[in-house]
Parts: sequence; structure tokens; C-alpha cells
Amino acid sequence: MELKELRNLNDKELVQREEFLKKELFGLRQQSRMGQVEKPSRFTTLKKEIAQILTIINERKNNDGKKS
Repeated sequence: MELKELRNLNDKELVQREEFLKKELFGLRQQSRMGQVEKPSRFTTLKKEIAQILTIINERKNNDGKKS
């Protein structure tokens, strides 16, 4: 998912997406231990998207705090 698409999601959807990606990353780690990972580059993609989501959530929290 692109950054523009992520920014259009609300906080609840971002948290759900983050949880889904973390579960997928966990599954990939399990496959890695078994030696069955088809696309090792997927690790990087998942970690990057999780980091983007966390950044967006933190930006929103910081902006809300400055407005008050």
C-alpha cells in the first residue's frame, strides 16, 4: 500500500492494518525457520509498511497535542 493511501485511512484502520502486517511478518519468520520462504524481500516490505503506519499514527498524536 502506498503512503498516500495509508494517510487516507483513519486511526482504527491503521491499527488494524498494522496488526495484520505484524501477523504476516510473524508467519514469514516461522516459514524462514523452516526454510520455506519464497520471497525474502517481503520481510523488508512488511517492516517498511509497519514503520510508515507507526509514523503516521505518531504524527497524528503529536499534531493533536499541539492543537490543544
